[in-house]
Amino acid sequence: MTHDMVTALRPLLTAEASAEAYSTGTEPGDLEQAVWLRLLERLDAEDPPADPQEWLRRAVRSEARRTRRTSRLERPYAVEPVDDGERGPEQLALAAARGRALRAAVRRLPGRCPRLMEALLSPEDPTYREIAGELGISQGSLGPERSRCLGCLRRLLAPEVAAG
Repeated sequence: MTHDMVTALRPLLTAEASAEAYSTGTEPGDLEQAVWLRLLERLDAEDPPADPQEWLRRAVRSEARRTRRTSRLERPYAVEPVDDGERGPEQLALAAARGRALRAAVRRLPGRCPRLMEALLSPEDPTYREIAGELGISQGSLGPERSRCLGCLRRLLAPEVAAG
């Protein structure tokens, strides 16, 4: 992808993502990141689109639809999950073992994922703004980055969960 193409498409993508973001309940920056990723994947697999502006408009709408579908499937808890506080030694030992296994898997993740996941798992419960500042990335790219890292973590843990 040439610098000229990015420069030419950036204002259009910003406008399209801003227009679609409200209907998805997401940040425009998250839509932008997803569309840039789709464009990079397309360029890696094939040639640039014949009509980049039209492709970009369709890609933004497609990502917005995907985000709406995903958010419809996600349901909040009816009530807040509660820690009953009456955990015996066995439950505490199992919870500690699960925590160690999770942290070990997080350390095996590629790229920035270990630092991002450690920040998300932190008992201090930092905000997205604090995490983005600590990692030196934009707050808008934190959601897509988190999704990619969680996908990697799922793939890493799938054999371990299946074996258990």
